[in-house]
Amino acid sequence: MTTPAGSTAPAVGVTSAAPAAPRRSRRGRASTDASPGPRESAVSRAAAMLVMGVFTLYFLTPIWWLLVSSSKSRGDLTSTAPLWFSDVQLGENLAAVWSYQGGALPQWLLNSLVYAGGGALLATLLAGMCGYALAKYRFPGREVLFNVVLGGVLVPATALALPLFLIFSRFDGTNTFWSVFLPSIVSPFGVYLTRIFAAASVPEELLEAARLDGSGEVRTFFTVSVRLMFPALVTVFLFQFVAIWNNFFLPLIMLRDSDLFPVTLGLYNWNSVVNQLPELRLYVLVGALVSIVPLICVFLLLQRFWRNGLGTGAIK
Repeated sequence: MTTPAGSTAPAVGVTSAAPAAPRRSRRGRASTDASPGPRESAVSRAAAMLVMGVFTLYFLTPIWWLLVSSSKSRGDLTSTAPLWFSDVQLGENLAAVWSYQGGALPQWLLNSLVYAGGGALLATLLAGMCGYALAKYRFPGREVLFNVVLGGVLVPATALALPLFLIFSRFDGTNTFWSVFLPSIVSPFGVYLTRIFAAASVPEELLEAARLDGSGEVRTFFTVSVRLMFPALVTVFLFQFVAIWNNFFLPLIMLRDSDLFPVTLGLYNWNSVVNQLPELRLYVLVGALVSIVPLICVFLLLQRFWRNGLGTGAIK
């Protein structure tokens, strides 16, 4: 009787101890999963916030100064604190600069919108098509062509201004709308960016499925690939729009007719005669303030797509 009882006792002990091991293992795993990773120290977080605050202040201070200066009268412009308001006359200044020289500033703004908007749109379309072709089609010389595009990214736009002027002069194309617009639709950086993005975001299986369904290459590009490449296309559009809007040297050497001037060149001409016409100093400031409004609007309208594209690229 004693022996079976003694033999039963270890069995009971084993039976009761068997479930305990997994529980300890589960607790061990839970404690491992719940253990916090390396946390950012308060000092590094504060240092990062300080650096970002300094850079933010650095970039926003000129805009703040421009806004404050544009709201002052001519007398207050030089006699009051440069970074704070005095007698606010922004509305009167806007009305005055808007009607000066028969409405020259609105004409220049419209020219800049046409140059930048139309040029950026066509540049984005051409860059997207070229980048897609370089990423998805196999043909002789593809890598050589892509290396040439990379070389174009490294060439500054000012280095191309004089050759472009000589080319347009040969065909009597200077002092025309096309002399500024046509060079603006070429974007080597856009080709490079869309090529990289198309290779990563457009699956070959999806293209094959579209071809099997009877879709042609052009239709496949516009109905399938463009949707997948849309964040990259928005990025190209933003970069190209800003680059064309701020373009100064090419219009300077190409244009003589003030009716064709973009806003950058028009304000430069006003600023060049400030010593002879002191009232133009205030007009230049107000015009510069007005000229940055379209850039802010375009960025605010498209930033959602841009941020989505950056997030998608980070996940990929």
